[in-house]
Amino acid sequence: MQLDAKASILIAGQAPGRIVHETGIPFDDLSGARLREWMGVSERTFYDAKKIALLPMGFCYPGQGKTGDLPPEKACAAAWREQVIEQLPNIKLTLVIGIYAIKWHLAESRQRNLTETVKAWKSYSSEIIPLPHPSPRNNIWLTKNAWFEEELLPVLRSRVSDVLR
Repeated sequence: MQLDAKASILIAGQAPGRIVHETGIPFDDLSGARLREWMGVSERTFYDAKKIALLPMGFCYPGQGKTGDLPPEKACAAAWREQVIEQLPNIKLTLVIGIYAIKWHLAESRQRNLTETVKAWKSYSSEIIPLPHPSPRNNIWLTKNAWFEEELLPVLRSRVSDVLR
């Protein structure tokens, strides 16, 4: 978690992975490197709490499942998320990463699955962009959905740059 009331971008993630759980640094792994590349920001900018807030759906590593990490505990976000977000009055852009964050942030406005929700990014407010998780486990998804890199990433980089300016 990384929070400062001055932050203008909120990255709504899922839960810490094993490496992040060990280091205590959010997105301190290959997922973080890819996310920074998608955003077009340096590591220094990414970890500047006055610019970017990092708030997962759960604070604890949920453990390993058959195909990846287990989902964050639902009770976690329900217990504290609203109150924490209220402490971030300057957020102008929220990047909603992965299906668990999408379900919470987009609720009824989300599409029937992650791909359709991300593909419908233009239909959401200009202040919110749904994204797949940047994990290397999603390389197949990224290959199958070339539109993501061609259409959405240039807009994502532009919005991030505009908000940080």
